Amino acid sequence: MMKPRRTPLALAVAFLASGLGHASQAQSMAEPAAGDEARSAQALDVITVNAQQGATKLLTPIVETPQSVSVVTQEQMRARGAVSVQRATAYTAGVFSNQVGASNRFDYVVMRGFSDGSLGNTYLNGLKILGDTNSHSSLVIDPWFLDRLEVVRGPASVLYGQSSPGGIVALQTRRPEFDSFGEVELGVGTDHQAYGAFDLNDTLAGGRVAWRLDGKVRRADAQVDHVKEERYALMPSLTWKITPDTTLDLMAYVQRDPEGGYHSGLPYEGTVVPHEGRTISRSFYEGESDYEKYRRDQTLLAYGLEHRFSDAATFRQSAQYLKSKVELNQVYAYGWASPTELYRYYSGSSENLSAFAIDNQLEFQFDTGAVGHRLLTGVDYQWRKNDVGWPSGAFPNIDAFDPVYGASPTAMYDPLRERHQLKQLGVYVQDLMRWKQWHLTLGGRFDEVDIRSTNLDSSAVSELKDHQFSGRTALMYAFENGFSPYVSYSTAFTPTNFTDARGDLLKPMEGAQWEAGLKYQPAGSRDLYTIALYDIRQKNVATKEQPTDPYRAVGEIHSRGVELEAQVALAERLNLQASYSYNDIRYTKSDDGNEGNRAVYAPKHMASLWASYQHGGSLRGLSTAAGVRYVAGVQSDRANTHTLPSYTLFDLALGYDFKTLGADGLSARLNVLNVFDKKYVAACNSLEFCYFGAGRSVTLNMNYQF
Repeated sequence: MMKPRRTPLALAVAFLASGLGHASQAQSMAEPAAGDEARSAQALDVITVNAQQGATKLLTPIVETPQSVSVVTQEQMRARGAVSVQRATAYTAGVFSNQVGASNRFDYVVMRGFSDGSLGNTYLNGLKILGDTNSHSSLVIDPWFLDRLEVVRGPASVLYGQSSPGGIVALQTRRPEFDSFGEVELGVGTDHQAYGAFDLNDTLAGGRVAWRLDGKVRRADAQVDHVKEERYALMPSLTWKITPDTTLDLMAYVQRDPEGGYHSGLPYEGTVVPHEGRTISRSFYEGESDYEKYRRDQTLLAYGLEHRFSDAATFRQSAQYLKSKVELNQVYAYGWASPTELYRYYSGSSENLSAFAIDNQLEFQFDTGAVGHRLLTGVDYQWRKNDVGWPSGAFPNIDAFDPVYGASPTAMYDPLRERHQLKQLGVYVQDLMRWKQWHLTLGGRFDEVDIRSTNLDSSAVSELKDHQFSGRTALMYAFENGFSPYVSYSTAFTPTNFTDARGDLLKPMEGAQWEAGLKYQPAGSRDLYTIALYDIRQKNVATKEQPTDPYRAVGEIHSRGVELEAQVALAERLNLQASYSYNDIRYTKSDDGNEGNRAVYAPKHMASLWASYQHGGSLRGLSTAAGVRYVAGVQSDRANTHTLPSYTLFDLALGYDFKTLGADGLSARLNVLNVFDKKYVAACNSLEFCYFGAGRSVTLNMNYQF
């Protein structure tokens, strides 16, 4: 078993009390538990995390953060059987994780209804994962390698530059610890799923160097026939205490996805409702195996340097270099050709992406009279280049109810070859001020953004140079009884490589949000209750009617709603997490006739409940958990022709710690997602592309910690 580790709460208290922090260590600390049995990584306990870093770039208690933030720990990801970051957010308020149904190829995380930024809002250890959302080079990190993820709702451009107004997902990887431990996990499941993973940690150089090595291999059949998912990933990392005041972190993440699974949609008629009296099977494959491929190779190298000049001044620098290659071949359906047959087309891609990001920070802690300050100043830079080639073509129709495969293309067209480039230079400052029980946050940032799209055949260039100022102000009052009301105003901008029908780059999308909320944490408790009300307006909204259409700036969008979340220990062994979200997001200005309509991929109502119980007595070692997820009010298309049927999904998890039988460190877990195998359509992009949700999945694993 692993030795006890310090908790984020204890670390945060020590941080505030002493006036200094060690960010590189703080990110790797796990949560406490009542005993060895509950401390096992396999225990299905709902753990309340009391500190975050994504919203302020500084370790700050959630109850003192004047913004809506949720944290999902590594233990919670495992307990719920999450195989991707998007699945790990399924029980989080304000987040829709089912944008493309059962597909696991990309991490679509729709926050507060903003789906156009759902692929570009993930950040790794404080730096944006610089994939290219105007291509197939959207990159992912496997949950096994994460210590936690922080869902920061609302604009975050004041610290990060380009970001979605709906929020960001801040991923924190596992970091080396100055300890010696390890674990191995093996699992099997439905759809021929099988995986193996390991985590090894130790020290060198008399305890001044800690290293960690994590790895995972996974394969499974996709929900549709003839398609597979396959992944190989490795993450070595090292932490070197160069001096008592200087620490260096090194990390590499290598991931190879030879098979990227399924990513396509089918018509509304035939999925949501019958077509000519018949419904398509959710395992139906409309493509051709000889032309089905999504291969993604990604390599990330990163470092973090921290030096403490004194108790009042700390310097941090973090950087990452990313290299990826993507190859795509796909035959997809596009509308009905007859009562039984679908039209089919072909799209392909060959992409080569390079990216670099660096962030330099200075943190100062000082007092001006009775006011305490944590002042953060920073300069960051982002650069990305992606060379793409996109061939296209057409295939014969296919019978959706009695498919016959082996067809050859009826037409193939030369690829469109482009180079997408992005440069962003930002300067920011943030002051976290505290006077008695008042907390005031002021922040500002100035960015220079240069976006360029080049046709590699004609050499035609479309370029956009833009200057943006982002700001945030927030005020919170922390009552002694644990209640903390707050109000905030923040802005966001989202530059893209999206081009219109003429090939011109669209202007960056710009958003602004008002948020008011209340957080409550009873004294001496890890329970946490939050409620947030928000109002977001975004202009220059980029969208397209069909996936194959060019983008257009359709006008303005308005999102408003309320989110409630609670994490509660109802009894010594019973824990509960609950959430409810209401979101009304509409096009307030639109040039396509959809003004006043709701946006797609944006549920009006979402609710979830996860309860876990650690048994005692004769059942000591057994843990039981159950969850329920409810989604309603998803539109079928931008014209709001239909509202999709609501759906309710049930999940189950059972765990057993064999320590009670004398096998220290050995445990098992059974996860069943969508227990009743409900068939449902999770979302639609239009009436031509709707996405089946995932059917029942059963996974059994064995874990050994040493």
